[in-house]
Amino acid sequence: MDDTSPTAWQHLLETGTLVPFQVVDAHTEAAPDGENIAVRADLVFIGDDVDAEPAEIAEWGALGFLYTLAVLSFNDAQPRGNSRQDFAANDRFSVSDFLQSVSFDHNGLHLRADYVRGRCMKTDITVRSDGTATLATWGRGESALRWLDRLQGKQRISLV
Repeated sequence: MDDTSPTAWQHLLETGTLVPFQVVDAHTEAAPDGENIAVRADLVFIGDDVDAEPAEIAEWGALGFLYTLAVLSFNDAQPRGNSRQDFAANDRFSVSDFLQSVSFDHNGLHLRADYVRGRCMKTDITVRSDGTATLATWGRGESALRWLDRLQGKQRISLV
């Protein structure tokens, strides 16, 4: 191995940002307290090529896509309640954090992150072998929709 080889986290991020996807359905729901919002977005992987099947994209991109969304969630997460004591502003989501949060079951690859080192992530992501995915967050406002826009290269309009 030479010094120019990317590290595991770099490879996962590079792969994750290359996964083309389309948001099929997205909706938000206010919690009974009126303050917290849950977001659910259903996605499908799409290729630039007409012949590209979503399942083929899932084969090479699922792990990177999961990791990239988890990194965006972690970077955007803030402490809540007693978790403030474990919060470090310059902390990073590691491959180790990822491996502790990811699992595989009959639905596909699944990442569930609640609190990670003082950050309230509240993020649930599933990537299925057919090339579809679901991103769900709770208590995070509409931040998940911003992550998807960022991955697609969209800029949000902001007041100047």
